[in-house]
Amino acid sequence: MSGTSDVGGQPVGEREDLREQYDVVVVGGGAAGLAGALTTARALRSTLVVDAGEPRNAPADGVHNYLGREGTGPRELVALGRAEVEAYGGQVVRGTAATAERLEDGGPGAPRFRVRLEDGRSVLARRLLVTTGVEDVLPDLPGLAERWGRDLLHCPFCHGREVADRVVGVLSVNAHGPDQALMWRGWSERVVLLQHTGAAPSAEQAEKLVARGVEVVEGEVAALDVADDALRGVRLADGRAVAVDALVTVSLAVARGGLLADLGVATAELAMGELVLGEHVPADPTGATSVPGVWVAGNVTAPMAPVLTAASAGMTAGSMITKDLVDDDTAVAVAAHRGALGAGRERVPA
Repeated sequence: MSGTSDVGGQPVGEREDLREQYDVVVVGGGAAGLAGALTTARALRSTLVVDAGEPRNAPADGVHNYLGREGTGPRELVALGRAEVEAYGGQVVRGTAATAERLEDGGPGAPRFRVRLEDGRSVLARRLLVTTGVEDVLPDLPGLAERWGRDLLHCPFCHGREVADRVVGVLSVNAHGPDQALMWRGWSERVVLLQHTGAAPSAEQAEKLVARGVEVVEGEVAALDVADDALRGVRLADGRAVAVDALVTVSLAVARGGLLADLGVATAELAMGELVLGEHVPADPTGATSVPGVWVAGNVTAPMAPVLTAASAGMTAGSMITKDLVDDDTAVAVAAHRGALGAGRERVPA
């Protein structure tokens, strides 16, 4: 095979030979996908992980609140996960799953899906686990996307400790901005609420902001002040400069659900009260979707889930997929058993 290195930091075969059929095909090789694949591979199920090598958290310096792996770099975590999956016989290939289709019902034991990769290869799968994550749509501000995961942050549990002694600016884009600033005040004594395009604080919010020492800066932010590849502050449309060391905002998290749409699995709006957070793929607590045989895990269904939660969801989905396959194999065995008994009765003389 020809080798290349991707975000996981280890060689991944772009043209590695694939089987014609797998028990489980996992689309997406982040924490959720690899945890699911590890579970099914350890259950002696032929498992393929198709990974495009574009994890959502790639720019971050480390994964936090992951028990036993605190501070591990995203690339290292992926590499460790791949090695564990492969140690149990799972297969991880670099590629993008372009389409997926449901096959005609062949009965118990038959493959239910065909997955086609962008390079033209295709595989059959008895079950699918889709962990393709989300796309983060950020506020329209020049240079903002380039700071994502570095000094442009969104989750205090993921990044708060790392900026605890710095000036944190909260770029407000909706009614949630004041509450977001109050949340981050729990990590830093120097929080600035940049009202930007967000709603002005209510009287109750304003009182809380004053009580907590959060400065409120009215006016729309027009540009970032970056020097030596580090954020120094922002500039408002009226020319004022505000010094901040890190910027916090919210993204619109949109599920990467194109592959699922092929299968008839729709996305739905994700909201917290009246605040729209994005789009996700609805699923039950085990990750099962509305289409039998298709599971989801991680940010594609729970956009706000941190890495540890995504991994846990992947393991749960992998466990339920394994049970479903065991039930399927049992149905095959029962049919064969009944057939053998029927054939035996036919041979007995009347």
